[in-house]
Amino acid sequence: MSDRAVQVVAEIGCNHKGSFEIALELIRVAATICNADVAKFQKRHNRELLSPEQYDAPHPVPDNAYGPTYGAHREFLEFDTEQHRDLIAACKENGIAYSTSVWDLTSAREMAALEPPMLKIPSATNQHYELQSYLCEHYGGEIHVSTGMSTGQEIAELIAFYEERGRARDLVVYSCTSGYPVAFEDVCLLEIRNLMERFGTRVKGIGFSGHHLGIAADVAALAVGRMLEAEAWGKFTHIERHFTLDRTWKGTDHAASLEPDGLRRLCRDIRHVDAALNVKGQDILPVEQVQRDKLKWTDPPRSRDAA
Repeated sequence: MSDRAVQVVAEIGCNHKGSFEIALELIRVAATICNADVAKFQKRHNRELLSPEQYDAPHPVPDNAYGPTYGAHREFLEFDTEQHRDLIAACKENGIAYSTSVWDLTSAREMAALEPPMLKIPSATNQHYELQSYLCEHYGGEIHVSTGMSTGQEIAELIAFYEERGRARDLVVYSCTSGYPVAFEDVCLLEIRNLMERFGTRVKGIGFSGHHLGIAADVAALAVGRMLEAEAWGKFTHIERHFTLDRTWKGTDHAASLEPDGLRRLCRDIRHVDAALNVKGQDILPVEQVQRDKLKWTDPPRSRDAA
């Protein structure tokens, strides 16, 4: 088994519905009821991220909209820098690490200044090299990057970018299929093998970001990652899942999220299975010796001599 436990990331994202009080409750539940390791949010500067046409267009799914335009919808769900500072404080109070995805250069600057232990680059912007260059130069924590909707060549260039800047040892790269939710045949867990075989020893860690239903695939991802660790193909370090208090709430991500009992069971099962993924350190374990002494039939020595 690895000398470092796999970290479970509760991706809160925008599942707070624009309510700071709900965000605080999501942190509390993720930490104290579910025992997750990281509570992750999202930060966008929407005028920078969106074109004027995108900003002023209607939301493509009106039933999920929190405003009359897509830009107004995104602004409704956005927390400012001071609110993120308060989220960091709330995470510390609840004993869980804080993180956020940064979608644009302004957000990267604002969040890096708060000095959280880790920042995330979502799949949508993993080719935004001006943003990532800024983090390489001005942010000292871990940089996590998802690889959804990316070609193999784009991923290879991404790893080389961080190596050239001396930051690959701070980089965690996630296997990911970008969909909400993702059918099981599209989860493609063996992409973890591809990432670890090609890049595992060149980066700090490989993770898995899932948008599927249930928790079985996450446990399988853990098993795949740990088996590849045994082949000395790097470290499998993080499992990330979207988290909500109610999957029926309005919004794009709730349907592909885990509710509190689902995240609680995921954290429990990940830790139990992680503890089981090892080999015997001796032929007869102490727990077996008790049963061996009581139950194990052995051929008496004189019977063997007689034979």
